[in-house]
Amino acid sequence: MSITLADIDRLAQLARLDLTPDERDHMRADLNAFFAVVEQMRAVSTDGVEPLAHPLSAVQDMPLRLRPDAVTEPDIRAAALRNAPDAQDGLFLVPKVIE
Repeated sequence: MSITLADIDRLAQLARLDLTPDERDHMRADLNAFFAVVEQMRAVSTDGVEPLAHPLSAVQDMPLRLRPDAVTEPDIRAAALRNAPDAQDGLFLVPKVIE
């Protein structure tokens, strides 16, 4: 897959970028180099390869590092509500925006 300057112009227009001619050429070269790497990766057969949970799990046994499901932060509701312009019954009050 090769990106053309027309493709770059369309992408720049969608991203609201104003690219100079040098930037356009540089962007085209960078994107084409990226897609060349993607094509190389697609060419590799991955049949029979198990997905890895962690990159190092292919070379060593890696247990999942799950933290315990425990509350570690104190209740900060009161502190958060002190910054609110208006609050009632522990909730932020906001202006009605939908009729």
